[in-house]
Amino acid sequence: MRTLVTGATGCIGSRLVRVLHEAGHDVVALVRDPARYDPPPGVTVAVGDLLGFGWEDALEGVDAAYYLVHSMGGGEGYAERDRRAAHNFAAAAAEAGVDRVIYLGGLGDDDADLSPHLKSRREVEYILAEGDYDFTALRAGIIIGAGSTSFELVRQLAKRLPVMVTPKWVQTRCQPIALADVIAYLAGVLDAPETRGETYEIGGPEVMTYETVLRAVARIDHGREPVIIRVPVLTPWLSALWLRLVTDVPTSVAHPLVLGLKNAVVVTDDRIREHVPLEPTPFETAVERALGREPEPVPVEVA
Repeated sequence: MRTLVTGATGCIGSRLVRVLHEAGHDVVALVRDPARYDPPPGVTVAVGDLLGFGWEDALEGVDAAYYLVHSMGGGEGYAERDRRAAHNFAAAAAEAGVDRVIYLGGLGDDDADLSPHLKSRREVEYILAEGDYDFTALRAGIIIGAGSTSFELVRQLAKRLPVMVTPKWVQTRCQPIALADVIAYLAGVLDAPETRGETYEIGGPEVMTYETVLRAVARIDHGREPVIIRVPVLTPWLSALWLRLVTDVPTSVAHPLVLGLKNAVVVTDDRIREHVPLEPTPFETAVERALGREPEPVPVEVA
């Protein structure tokens, strides 16, 4: 099957390209900067920016496409950029006769007051769902793996601050998922026709609070849990400034992520496990792999 992966230089996209290619798919990787990308032998590289023109040829002959791009790293205005990119992609995919589009978005209850970042991810999902093709959406929370911005932020906090003064968001519930499991679900739905037209929530086996996540990562990483002091006056804006001082995660990324920590991101519907059988990776195992202390599992067979 000829399959396009957008965002192929990213943490998820780069791994998904490899898994799909090793499973025998004819993979096209769409990237903005080919100098930053070293594709597996046999993978076709297409160059283009979804906000521009000329990339549409990458869709020629494509049966299925993965949408894994976002503009948060570009700073303010990311929601509008993501909106335009999604409209451009949906129109071009329909025009090219793409059969399926698969999207990875974020968990969070539509009825809740979603943060701007989570609201933008949901808006992109809805835009893509309107296209003239079969659409499948997966929604995930914090992804635990090497290269994941959310995990890197947590790891640096846990390592650099033995004492943390934190806002009440540390008690927000979340359901972390191993990077390998995200890839397995993304690859698995491609070969499960019954997942067409559906939206699925994906998560690991444990529901935790962000405080529990911070403590566990610190313990696994360097054997010492931080002292965490919760205060009610540390606003998301101040939290983002604080993160800039103690981590190297860009403020343009850290700020939207922190605003999203007020929203619980927990799986309420695990129907996907009926179609993509998977034994979820335990949180501590996922952290060990992210830190390079355990090998990543053999890629899932999807073809």
